[in-house]
Amino acid sequence: MKHAVLYVCHGSRVEKAREEAVSFIKRCQKHVKAGIQEISFLELASPSIEEGFAVCVERGATHITVVPLLLLTAVHAKKDIPDEIQTCRDAYPHIHVNYGRPIGVHDKMVESVIKKIEESISIDSSAVAILIGRGSSDPDVQRDFDNIAALVHRRTTLGEVRTCYLTAASPSFTETLESVRYSDKNVIFIPYLLFTGLLMKGIEKEIGRTKNDQIILGNYLGYDPLVEEAFLDRINESLWIKGEDYASCHD
Repeated sequence: MKHAVLYVCHGSRVEKAREEAVSFIKRCQKHVKAGIQEISFLELASPSIEEGFAVCVERGATHITVVPLLLLTAVHAKKDIPDEIQTCRDAYPHIHVNYGRPIGVHDKMVESVIKKIEESISIDSSAVAILIGRGSSDPDVQRDFDNIAALVHRRTTLGEVRTCYLTAASPSFTETLESVRYSDKNVIFIPYLLFTGLLMKGIEKEIGRTKNDQIILGNYLGYDPLVEEAFLDRINESLWIKGEDYASCHD
């Protein structure tokens, strides 16, 4: 029995975003004890999931755990990746396949958001934090994102913590930004995104147009070690086989 982990990144047309995703995965790989580890992309980059799966098989894998590097559970996690996995199952029916879950609501992600806020402003009861999500029509995404915002609010003295979305859900980022355009309080936007890319560039441009020094754009989640710990937890869940802990945050 030879285990492999196939990591699935979202993919991006922006080279830096792809490089950041790969660098992040490589950092995590050092703490995962699976003998075979490959990186793939859902879209907009290569290798594809099917190509990554094939490499795992060529390297001798008999069991493959597919782990999505996704923040929340939406259509990519529920349909797009499972459809790709089914194609791989059909091509290699003798391979045992296990599918992990996105990071979702996790204490380390809440800590990471608070850290990003603290990097940019002094937290007090007059400040407002607004988390910017990619967006989805899936109600599970909106529920989980609201839960994360509520936990951030509960664990800080911020006056308010809100959510908005770049697409497919409301309130929209554009509407939310307009609603605070003339604020005389500190309003910090935190992009709930793993890596840079076209979405991040669009956010920067829109916030720059407000010309209000009270409106602050914090860093996207990126390379935060807290995100790494959360992702390793999800890998660990997926690789829990016969009582062995295959992934650890410790060397």
